[in-house]
Amino acid sequence: MTVRQLRYLGDPILRTPCDPVTRFDAALARLIGDLLDTVREPGRAGLAANQIGSGLAAFAYNVDGQVGYLINPRIVELSGRMGGPEGCLSVPGVTAERHRAASAVAEGVDLSREPVIVAGTGELARCLQHETDHLRGELFIDGLDDDERRRVMRQIYREQLAQDPPTAPARGSR
Repeated sequence: MTVRQLRYLGDPILRTPCDPVTRFDAALARLIGDLLDTVREPGRAGLAANQIGSGLAAFAYNVDGQVGYLINPRIVELSGRMGGPEGCLSVPGVTAERHRAASAVAEGVDLSREPVIVAGTGELARCLQHETDHLRGELFIDGLDDDERRRVMRQIYREQLAQDPPTAPARGSR
Protein backbone atom coordinates (compact mmCIF):
# COMPACT_ATOMS: atom_id res chain seq x y z
CA MET A 1 0.00 0.00 0.00
CA THR A 2 1.00 3.63 -0.35
CA VAL A 3 0.87 6.95 1.46
CA ARG A 4 -0.92 9.08 -1.14
CA GLN A 5 -0.63 12.78 -1.96
CA LEU A 6 -3.39 14.97 -0.58
CA ARG A 7 -5.74 17.15 -2.62
CA TYR A 8 -6.20 20.74 -1.45
CA LEU A 9 -8.85 23.45 -1.40
CA GLY A 10 -9.50 24.49 -4.98
CA ASP A 11 -9.27 20.95 -6.38
CA PRO A 12 -12.72 20.22 -7.90
CA ILE A 13 -12.77 16.63 -6.60
CA LEU A 14 -13.20 17.96 -3.07
CA ARG A 15 -16.48 19.63 -4.10
CA THR A 16 -17.80 16.64 -6.04
CA PRO A 17 -20.03 14.16 -4.19
CA CYS A 18 -18.50 10.70 -4.16
CA ASP A 19 -20.12 7.75 -5.89
CA PRO A 20 -21.31 4.77 -3.88
CA VAL A 21 -19.00 1.79 -4.06
CA THR A 22 -20.54 -0.98 -6.16
CA ARG A 23 -17.43 -3.02 -7.11
CA PHE A 24 -15.68 -4.76 -4.26
CA ASP A 25 -12.51 -5.75 -6.04
CA ALA A 26 -8.72 -5.55 -5.77
CA ALA A 27 -8.74 -1.87 -6.78
CA LEU A 28 -11.05 -1.06 -3.85
CA ALA A 29 -8.82 -3.07 -1.50
CA ARG A 30 -5.82 -1.02 -2.68
CA LEU A 31 -7.74 2.22 -2.12
CA ILE A 32 -8.68 1.19 1.43
CA GLY A 33 -5.07 0.17 2.11
CA ASP A 34 -3.87 3.54 0.81
CA LEU A 35 -6.43 5.40 2.93
CA LEU A 36 -5.30 3.52 6.04
CA ASP A 37 -1.59 4.06 5.30
CA THR A 38 -2.16 7.74 4.58
CA VAL A 39 -4.31 8.40 7.68
CA ARG A 40 -1.67 6.77 9.91
CA GLU A 41 0.76 9.60 9.15
CA PRO A 42 1.34 11.72 12.29
CA GLY A 43 -1.25 14.38 13.01
CA ARG A 44 -4.03 12.82 10.98
CA ALA A 45 -7.43 11.80 12.36
CA GLY A 46 -9.45 11.08 9.24
CA LEU A 47 -9.18 10.93 5.49
CA ALA A 48 -11.87 10.69 2.83
CA ALA A 49 -11.19 9.04 -0.52
CA ASN A 50 -11.68 12.27 -2.47
CA GLN A 51 -8.86 13.84 -0.44
CA ILE A 52 -6.48 11.46 -2.25
CA GLY A 53 -8.15 11.76 -5.64
CA SER A 54 -10.72 8.96 -5.62
CA GLY A 55 -14.40 9.63 -6.25
CA LEU A 56 -15.58 6.61 -4.24
CA ALA A 57 -17.50 6.83 -0.97
CA ALA A 58 -15.01 5.57 1.60
CA PHE A 59 -12.97 7.02 4.43
CA ALA A 60 -10.45 5.97 7.05
CA TYR A 61 -10.09 7.22 10.62
CA ASN A 62 -7.34 7.21 13.25
CA VAL A 63 -8.58 8.70 16.52
CA ASP A 64 -7.16 7.89 19.95
CA GLY A 65 -5.66 4.63 18.74
CA GLN A 66 -8.86 3.52 17.05
CA VAL A 67 -8.08 2.93 13.35
CA GLY A 68 -10.56 1.76 10.76
CA TYR A 69 -12.50 2.53 7.63
CA LEU A 70 -16.03 2.64 6.29
CA ILE A 71 -17.25 2.06 2.76
CA ASN A 72 -20.51 3.75 1.71
CA PRO A 73 -20.83 5.39 5.14
CA ARG A 74 -23.80 7.29 6.38
CA ILE A 75 -24.48 8.99 9.67
CA VAL A 76 -27.48 7.32 11.30
CA GLU A 77 -27.53 9.04 14.68
CA LEU A 78 -26.38 12.37 16.09
CA SER A 79 -26.89 13.72 19.58
CA GLY A 80 -25.66 16.49 21.82
CA ARG A 81 -23.65 19.48 20.74
CA MET A 82 -20.03 20.46 21.13
CA GLY A 83 -17.82 23.22 19.90
CA GLY A 84 -14.11 23.13 19.41
CA PRO A 85 -11.28 23.66 17.01
CA GLU A 86 -11.45 21.79 13.73
CA GLY A 87 -9.06 21.64 10.83
CA CYS A 88 -8.71 19.73 7.60
CA LEU A 89 -5.80 18.18 5.75
CA SER A 90 -7.18 19.68 2.54
CA VAL A 91 -7.24 23.19 4.03
CA PRO A 92 -3.77 23.26 5.61
CA GLY A 93 -2.90 25.82 8.23
CA VAL A 94 -6.53 26.70 8.98
CA THR A 95 -8.23 25.90 12.25
CA ALA A 96 -11.64 27.23 13.16
CA GLU A 97 -14.24 26.91 15.88
CA ARG A 98 -16.83 24.45 14.53
CA HIS A 99 -19.94 23.13 16.21
CA ARG A 100 -20.80 19.47 15.72
CA ALA A 101 -22.88 16.79 17.37
CA ALA A 102 -21.10 15.47 20.47
CA SER A 103 -22.03 11.87 19.67
CA ALA A 104 -22.29 10.21 16.26
CA VAL A 105 -23.05 6.78 14.87
CA ALA A 106 -22.02 5.90 11.32
CA GLU A 107 -22.90 2.77 9.38
CA GLY A 108 -21.24 1.35 6.32
CA VAL A 109 -19.63 -1.85 5.13
CA ASP A 110 -16.16 -3.37 5.01
CA LEU A 111 -14.28 -4.93 2.10
CA SER A 112 -16.27 -8.14 2.59
CA ARG A 113 -19.54 -6.18 2.35
CA GLU A 114 -20.19 -6.94 6.01
CA PRO A 115 -22.04 -4.23 7.95
CA VAL A 116 -19.89 -2.02 10.18
CA ILE A 117 -21.11 0.40 12.82
CA VAL A 118 -18.78 2.99 14.33
CA ALA A 119 -20.01 5.01 17.29
CA GLY A 120 -18.06 7.76 18.94
CA THR A 121 -18.10 10.80 21.11
CA GLY A 122 -15.85 13.83 21.14
CA GLU A 123 -13.11 13.72 18.51
CA LEU A 124 -14.28 10.45 16.97
CA ALA A 125 -17.80 11.90 16.57
CA ARG A 126 -16.26 15.00 14.97
CA CYS A 127 -14.18 12.83 12.63
CA LEU A 128 -17.13 10.70 11.52
CA GLN A 129 -19.15 13.81 10.67
CA HIS A 130 -16.20 15.59 9.01
CA GLU A 131 -15.30 12.66 6.74
CA THR A 132 -18.92 11.93 5.82
CA ASP A 133 -19.26 15.60 4.84
CA HIS A 134 -16.21 15.23 2.56
CA LEU A 135 -17.91 12.39 0.72
CA ARG A 136 -20.84 14.73 -0.03
CA GLY A 137 -18.43 17.32 -1.47
CA GLU A 138 -18.50 19.53 1.61
CA LEU A 139 -15.59 21.01 3.55
CA PHE A 140 -15.56 21.85 7.25
CA ILE A 141 -15.41 25.56 6.42
CA ASP A 142 -18.87 25.33 4.81
CA GLY A 143 -20.53 24.76 8.19
CA LEU A 144 -18.82 27.52 10.14
CA ASP A 145 -20.77 30.30 11.80
CA ASP A 146 -20.86 33.43 9.62
CA ASP A 147 -18.22 35.42 11.54
CA GLU A 148 -15.85 32.46 11.78
CA ARG A 149 -16.29 31.67 8.09
CA ARG A 150 -15.45 35.27 7.11
CA ARG A 151 -12.33 35.15 9.31
CA VAL A 152 -11.21 31.86 7.77
CA MET A 153 -11.87 33.00 4.20
CA ARG A 154 -9.81 36.17 4.81
CA GLN A 155 -7.00 33.99 6.20
CA ILE A 156 -7.11 31.69 3.16
CA TYR A 157 -7.15 34.66 0.79
CA ARG A 158 -4.15 36.28 2.55
CA GLU A 159 -2.19 33.02 2.40
CA GLN A 160 -2.96 32.61 -1.30
CA LEU A 161 -1.81 36.17 -1.98
CA ALA A 162 1.42 35.53 -0.07
CA GLN A 163 2.11 32.46 -2.22
CA ASP A 164 1.02 33.98 -5.55
CA PRO A 165 1.24 37.76 -5.35
CA PRO A 166 -0.66 39.42 -8.18
CA THR A 167 1.52 40.74 -10.94
CA ALA A 168 1.13 44.26 -12.26
CA PRO A 169 -0.13 44.42 -15.83
CA ALA A 170 2.47 45.35 -18.41
CA ARG A 171 2.51 48.97 -19.46
CA GLY A 172 0.12 49.68 -22.23
CA SER A 173 -2.09 46.66 -21.47
CA ARG A 174 -5.60 46.95 -20.12
